[in-house]
This record gives sequence, structure tokens and C-alpha cells, in this order.
Amino acid sequence: MSAHTDAAHGNPSAAIVLLGHGSRDPLWHEPMAAVAAHISALQPQLTVRCAYLELSSPDLLTACRELHALHCVEVQVLPLFLGMGRHVREDLPRLLDQISSELPALRLTLKPAVGADVRVVQLLAQIACECR
Repeated sequence: MSAHTDAAHGNPSAAIVLLGHGSRDPLWHEPMAAVAAHISALQPQLTVRCAYLELSSPDLLTACRELHALHCVEVQVLPLFLGMGRHVREDLPRLLDQISSELPALRLTLKPAVGADVRVVQLLAQIACECR
């Protein structure tokens, strides 16, 4: 996937990293890859990558290094976590600080975990009600 430039504004390309926990099971990765593909279809100007905290690769630092090499500057990190546990509250901000120290040209933004979005909660409730 290549980086893109917003020709209308002359801005460097933007990127999004979908961040998951990770798993050794290759089937676990399929939903994240599907979300990434859907984002690319909806907004082809965005460079999209998946990254993982553990048990899978690439890790977040590796994904950010790749985006930096593609000349991306604005990088949003979206944790695909339902809960706001220790990983989201403590580990991710610390990890982003470390990445920012190594790659100061990247402007990293940590988005709230998807589970904090009321739309996700509502959709999960709707799906649960349809299962009865």
C-alpha cells in the first residue's frame, strides 16, 4: 500500500493503525484485516496498517516505522479493544511516548478504544437481541 498526498491541501499523507491485542491463531487476524480493507475502500487516501500489542506481528513500533518510511506524518492509532483496561489506559500511552521519541516526525494520535464508542455498544446490543 503506498502513501498518498492530499493534493488540495499539499499535506503529507495521513495514516491509521488498527491496533489489536494479537493472537497466535491466524484466523483471529481476519476481522482486523477486513476492517482495514473496508477503510481502504471507504477512504483510499488513507494508508492503513494493522498492528498488535503481543503474540502477532507487526508490533506498533514496526508499523510506525513503515509509515514513517512511506513519508506519512499524521498517524492515528485506533485500539480495537472493547474495554478500557490496563493496555489502553497505561501501556498504549507509554508505548506512543516511546515511539514519538524514536520517530519525532510522526504526529501520533491515540484514539479512544472502540468499546468506548456508544455506537459500538448499541450495535453489540442489537446483535445480541437478534440472537434470541
